[in-house]
Amino acid sequence: MGFDKEASSSSHVLPPFPREDTPLLSKAKHLSSQSKTFANVFIAIVGAGVLGLPYTFKKTGWIMGSLMLFSVAALTYYCMMLLVLTRRKLETCHGFSKIASFGDLGYVVCGSVGRFSVDAMIVLAQAGFCVSYLIFIANTLAHMSNSSSSQNILGFLSPKALYIWGCFPFQLGLNSIPTLTHMAPLSLFADIVDLGAMGVVMVEDVTIFTKNMPALKAFGDFSAFCYGIGVAVYAFEGIGMVLPLESEAKDKDKFGKILGLCMVFISVLYGGFGALGYFAFGDETKDIITTNLGPGIISILVQIGLCINLFFTFPLMMNPVYEVAERRFCHSRYCLWLRWVVVLGVTLVALFVPNFADFLSLVGSSVCVILGFVLPSLFHLLVFKDELSWNGMVLDAAVLVFGVVIAISGTWSSLMEIFATTA
Repeated sequence: MGFDKEASSSSHVLPPFPREDTPLLSKAKHLSSQSKTFANVFIAIVGAGVLGLPYTFKKTGWIMGSLMLFSVAALTYYCMMLLVLTRRKLETCHGFSKIASFGDLGYVVCGSVGRFSVDAMIVLAQAGFCVSYLIFIANTLAHMSNSSSSQNILGFLSPKALYIWGCFPFQLGLNSIPTLTHMAPLSLFADIVDLGAMGVVMVEDVTIFTKNMPALKAFGDFSAFCYGIGVAVYAFEGIGMVLPLESEAKDKDKFGKILGLCMVFISVLYGGFGALGYFAFGDETKDIITTNLGPGIISILVQIGLCINLFFTFPLMMNPVYEVAERRFCHSRYCLWLRWVVVLGVTLVALFVPNFADFLSLVGSSVCVILGFVLPSLFHLLVFKDELSWNGMVLDAAVLVFGVVIAISGTWSSLMEIFATTA
């Protein structure tokens, strides 16, 4: 189709704005092979959200949870491909060039409003991910030290607050680094640790299930469905990276197939992890599945490894927030005080969120659903409106409406869960 060649019309070249993908994926001198593309997609999608899936299965039931997970995976793949097809259409038929990111696409399709919408969702999503990292680290360390959540240290600090504030000065230092491209290997390290932790937990789950055989439920109610959708969307959130990954693929005609295979692999991995975790502990399944494990040395190493990798992944995930904030408030210049204010804001939010999985659902429902479903279907519908058949328009509209409904109902359900936990 010729979409890999830059259009010659200078009038449609986008302004050189920093993009949400810039700090997370360095520009490659050589295009990626199919195997490297598969690995890059895997790294872009798999994250800490998987650790909340067993608790989600507890709420939704294992059959509903499995169906929901695979459905979200399929819909996420579909919307990712909508972005790819929309970008190809604009580059080949309308003369636009250098549409390298989700934000660029929003700018071309809807102007400044489109870019602002994508920027806002990127900022909220990335900051939300980092809030969940701090919650995970604090709750895990508190669990490992056998500290009660109601126990105050130094007379006024809870264990969770102590660990979050303990991370704060170190995160100020890490997030002060102007460019984090040399820290990119930490992303690969994080996924290796995640895979290792998932393997250990799943083996432990099988052993515990064969001994205990707890009572299980297959289906939950509608509120549980909305809650579970939010966590599932969060777990598969990587749509902001799909355009730069497709740009770096050597064989772009096969990108859709590679992306689909990777999504199937991740779906099976997620489904197995969520189901086995729930099978092992039943109604005792906690919001962070690793806190269900015993005090053995392997369990401790897994939890420490996860805390370390999330601690160092924090500045990588925050960098897109800085790119947007510095572009809009500091003329794209590095601003130390702005970064420190953002880190402080993320820290304060983490202090007041009691439950890891509940927060995953809230971020997934309120932000990731819009970023992953609503905006891709809207952009595709606007660009292809003159070419789509009636069925195509109905499908895009259905995805858009579904995203809006889930965003509203899922956000409400997640907020109610958080308020119930806080009360």
